[in-house]
Amino acid sequence: MLNQKVIIIFAITVLVGFGLYLLLNQTKHVSVETTIMNGQIENSVDNADTSNEETSQNESDEAVDDEKVPSENMTDEAAMTEEQPLPDDENSQPLTITEEIKEKVREVLQGAIKLFKKDLKIVSVGDSLTQGVGDETENGGYVGILNHTFEDNNLKINIENYGKRGNRTDQLLKRLENEEISDSIKKADIVLLTIGANDIMKIVRNNFTNLNIQLFNQEKANYIERLRAIFDKINELNPEAQIYLIGFYNPFDRYLGDIVELEMIINDWNTAGQLVTDEYENATYIPIADLFRHSNVDLLADDYFHPNTSGYKLIAERVLDNLEEMNDEIDEETEVTAEEVD
Repeated sequence: MLNQKVIIIFAITVLVGFGLYLLLNQTKHVSVETTIMNGQIENSVDNADTSNEETSQNESDEAVDDEKVPSENMTDEAAMTEEQPLPDDENSQPLTITEEIKEKVREVLQGAIKLFKKDLKIVSVGDSLTQGVGDETENGGYVGILNHTFEDNNLKINIENYGKRGNRTDQLLKRLENEEISDSIKKADIVLLTIGANDIMKIVRNNFTNLNIQLFNQEKANYIERLRAIFDKINELNPEAQIYLIGFYNPFDRYLGDIVELEMIINDWNTAGQLVTDEYENATYIPIADLFRHSNVDLLADDYFHPNTSGYKLIAERVLDNLEEMNDEIDEETEVTAEEVD
């Protein structure tokens, strides 16, 4: 049996999240597009389409936050839109943005960035980490930070974001059949992927009164099989694309770092993801667990689960490091080819 602390913290996380989900779905949905102008937030509220992409059965299985996520490309002109409850006073004056948020609202990675020799098309797919849930600036998490960084360095690189909060591996497999997503992947040079955390949460949600390590070991085999299927599908759509799988982190490390079993589960599933990527020549595993381990800085959002802007910035830096390594390899291959021609 897992340590009692694990059961309690997972149970609280799941039940509170599920309660929020029920509350949000009983509230009239609206689409709130936030723009930053002259240090203020202006909200334009429109009725949103409440149709769901998944079946009603899939909705009941969604982890913590199963809301419809727009699949539009994230740009600097339009930040990613999320469905939110209607404000109490639609005619209230715009709120003055705090200086702290004002500084972060367009987060970029500082320092020298290597110039990419070719224009790149990047597609990001996956769960809430791809969507950017928890980013207090609502600019799309690590994907938004990368987009702003590329733009500020005059690089013709744009990332199309198809993150959907709550997605598991089985649900992402179905979404890869979506025409818009599949067409984008067909044209992509790089595919960024975050998936699997909700597979773990489903085990907890279904068994939180009787958790044990064996349950996670058994489901890990199914996770590996579905992850391979995701890689195969991406390669079927575009065998030339480079795939980057971003790993998990332990969101409870700062407060429950002494729970050995939880760290074992995260490490075990991360190892499984890395072994799958090693099977594919065009795949790379990007670890992020170390970024959140024993940190003295707050890297999590108010839900104590998803990264905040600072956490997403660390992820963006790690992803950028790997993309630059790929770019260097392309440059070396190009130089070798040129020498052979000479």
